[in-house]
Amino acid sequence: MSHDVIAFGEVMVRLAPPNFQRLEQARSLDVEIGGAELNTAAGLARLGRSAAWVSLLPDNPLGKLVANRVREAGVSDRFVRYTPDGRCGLYFLEFGAAPRASSILYDRKDSAVSRVTPGVFDWPAIFTGARWFHVTGITAALGRGAAEAVGEAMRCARAAGLKVSVDLNYRAKLWSREDAARVMGSLLPACQVLIASESDAEHLFGITGEDFTEVAEGLIERFGVEVVVGTKREAALVWRNRFAAVAYSAAQCYESAWYEVEIVDRLGAGDALAAGLIHGLLDGDLKKGLDYGAALGALKHTIPGDLPWVTVEEVEAVLQGQGLRVRR
Repeated sequence: MSHDVIAFGEVMVRLAPPNFQRLEQARSLDVEIGGAELNTAAGLARLGRSAAWVSLLPDNPLGKLVANRVREAGVSDRFVRYTPDGRCGLYFLEFGAAPRASSILYDRKDSAVSRVTPGVFDWPAIFTGARWFHVTGITAALGRGAAEAVGEAMRCARAAGLKVSVDLNYRAKLWSREDAARVMGSLLPACQVLIASESDAEHLFGITGEDFTEVAEGLIERFGVEVVVGTKREAALVWRNRFAAVAYSAAQCYESAWYEVEIVDRLGAGDALAAGLIHGLLDGDLKKGLDYGAALGALKHTIPGDLPWVTVEEVEAVLQGQGLRVRR
């Protein structure tokens, strides 16, 4: 069986105190899983695409917990490998409320997938029959071996005729600006679709502009990518934002509708946007991808956990501007 989309990255167990508690107050923790590439794969599965997630997991109950949740989300774990070494990464999430921002504490050092190296996965076999490969800068940030494995996967994907998308997703807690700029600068020429914020483009590569279009043109000129996608967000409060998506390709700029979002859980919204984007691009339609991505990302804000538990019908209802009356 082949899959439309292959995603490669880490998934961590997410632990969050309930009821807006601080970690030092907590007596219990809610358990979810989260990882950028899996979040995107799950979004594609919810849109009716076949998606598989590739990773290394520890051969222990936490690794099995992650794999169980991956399958529950409709994503194939057939290419996941288990190892007796390493551990399952954790992250702790504190939900904030204005004026206190939400915050994340990572406990992911020496996770199983952070020890990955080239040659661990049979990428030509994994990519057989697939159409798209998705990865983020988070995976490349896990270590030198991981960055080399990402490069190997991207090259194999291109050789197999797949489209390749990268979400830059710079995480200052994982690596320095200098390392991120060097590694991602070497990887981006192998992708066609780049998801990146204007601030990351400036921070890592010194690419600036008066607006998104100028920044996108700079990224295309520097790395040769075909499409650049970003998000727009106006944050009035921690739990109330306006959200939209924007894209630039072939000298044309596209923008989605703006959505007023009441935020239940913001994590994973950008990954949901990537899922909608890839969904449209698989049909050869960038505007469709941008519209589906923005709608799926807006809906993800309303769902606890990192995964986008939505339906195609809900996405299309948002696209059609249907209201908030209770559905009976």
